[in-house]
Amino acid sequence: MNRATAAEALGSFFLFATVVGSGIMAEQLAGGNVAVALLGNTLATGAMLFVLITMLGPVSGAHFNPAVSLVFRLHGELTTLTALAYILAQLAGGILGVWAAHVMFDLPILQLSDKARTGLGQWTGEFIATFGLVLTILGTLRSRQEWVPVSVALYIVAAYWFTSSTSFANPAITVARSLSDSFAGIAPANVAGFVIAQLAGAVLALWVSRVLFPPEALV
Repeated sequence: MNRATAAEALGSFFLFATVVGSGIMAEQLAGGNVAVALLGNTLATGAMLFVLITMLGPVSGAHFNPAVSLVFRLHGELTTLTALAYILAQLAGGILGVWAAHVMFDLPILQLSDKARTGLGQWTGEFIATFGLVLTILGTLRSRQEWVPVSVALYIVAAYWFTSSTSFANPAITVARSLSDSFAGIAPANVAGFVIAQLAGAVLALWVSRVLFPPEALV
């Protein structure tokens, strides 16, 4: 459990640092072109996801996401204690990753975002993004387990562009991004709406996976 929890913390650190850091870099280099900035943010995030899942998947399952850990707990693949340890590690490691991105770009470490991300369209985007992410994980684990890193990375790259919310799809990263007043930020007041939509999408994906796929172990 200690190795797995450490892997979740380390993976979340690098993933969240990538999301925020690449967003800062992209915004600085894009010259005001938001589409170019989003493309840079997207490619960096997808690439890092592939690396982290490939490297840390055998250690912890490479969740880096409380919604994923919740689904694995509901499916019986994790104990309650392990799921809680994972979630705390994801939050702690991820917030440190955000702060590290601030240090790298000579920004104030402690920040709060003022970027509004709210409304039915964005909540629906988060619901669909998280539903698709969790279903991708569960379905690929059943059919082609070795393809999980590729499937997840490619799904997130696509979801950055087809969802109105740019696919946070992760309660921990939603909280962490509220602590960064940067390209990737979200206002703290908008966090709850995103998290509720994400958890609802994750639970629905678990139910749909039980309908679509045979009841075999996920790992």
